[in-house]
Amino acid sequence: MRTLVTGIGELVTNEPAAGRTGGPLGIVRDAAVLIEGERIAWVGASKDVPGGEHRVVDVGGSAVIPGFVDSHTHLVFAGDRAPEFEARMAGRPYAAGGIRTTVAATRVATEEHLRARLSGFVAEALAQGTTTLEVKSGYGLDVGHEERLVRLAREVTDEVTFLGAHVVPLELAGRSEDYVDLVVGEMLEACAPHARWIDVFCEEGAFTVAQSRRILEAGIAAGLRPRIHAGQLGPGDGVRMAVELGAASVDHATFLSDDDVAGLAGSATVATLLPGAEFSTRQPYPDARRLLDAGVTVALASDCNPGSSFTTSMPFVIALAVREMSMTPAEALWAATAGGARALDRTDVGRIAVGARADLVQLDAPSYRHLAYRPGVPLVTRTWLAGELRVGTR
Repeated sequence: MRTLVTGIGELVTNEPAAGRTGGPLGIVRDAAVLIEGERIAWVGASKDVPGGEHRVVDVGGSAVIPGFVDSHTHLVFAGDRAPEFEARMAGRPYAAGGIRTTVAATRVATEEHLRARLSGFVAEALAQGTTTLEVKSGYGLDVGHEERLVRLAREVTDEVTFLGAHVVPLELAGRSEDYVDLVVGEMLEACAPHARWIDVFCEEGAFTVAQSRRILEAGIAAGLRPRIHAGQLGPGDGVRMAVELGAASVDHATFLSDDDVAGLAGSATVATLLPGAEFSTRQPYPDARRLLDAGVTVALASDCNPGSSFTTSMPFVIALAVREMSMTPAEALWAATAGGARALDRTDVGRIAVGARADLVQLDAPSYRHLAYRPGVPLVTRTWLAGELRVGTR
């Protein structure tokens, strides 16, 4: 089946050569996109549409953008932590220990409950234009429960991350080395078949740099690609270690030294910024301008989790990045699409180009700028995922 999406007033391709005005977004005016099966078969001006039979969808001058690539989420869990959020809004500082509250709720939840909750979050994200999701484990923290979480995550995405090293579970409090032994041994063996990535929370109160290195190196040896939580709660050596190991991304990246920034700029490691976490924790926002001006590749992601960023909305993340992190609307959109794809080592998503997966989002707006200009407004009217219209009507 061939579908022609036409009448596009402003098409963001993320292919600089495609745009007439230059810039990384590769904007095409009065554009059309031809979808064939799961892929994009043609992109260009409406007046140049190739011949042949196809179903036509006229978007009436709306803007069309690539589907969002959310490269950092924690979507498999039970319960919530609304009282913790309320306490933070009253002035209590954020600490990683609240993760254990979610671990307790998740361990006692049925598989059916976790699957239904996960499905709901995926649908919620899709309705807001997210077509590619990374999903982490990390709320099981023993072999059986971590295996269950990565297995459930694999039902909804290929971008599954084993995060057994989220925090040390309560039953092993004070015995972090024993827990690391478990993570790199039996737990990794059980979880690796369901995962593509390995991650570790390298922060005070979670895992040291030496422990994090051991965990990531074990994952690499098991065939998983590394990524890391680092620089969220304070400065440290996690970013340097991640760059040395060739991690795909360093996530949070709020507290960075000049050497950290230089190291990221000279590497292929993406700095994935998560402003939803700063919104929810009242921590300082990352300095995106500093990173961009240094030449670091930046991604934006939701960090959806029940403790520190309970949102699946990438438009909300874009609005925060523009308002609080000195990103331009163009930089924020690129980071939420092509940047996220870079953080996942993907070239088939995050752009609208021939051969790419046909992930398109129609906005009820004439320009992508409205994502930040109209915060909180549900602008997504249609979403195509791999060529299939999943949100909106024909």
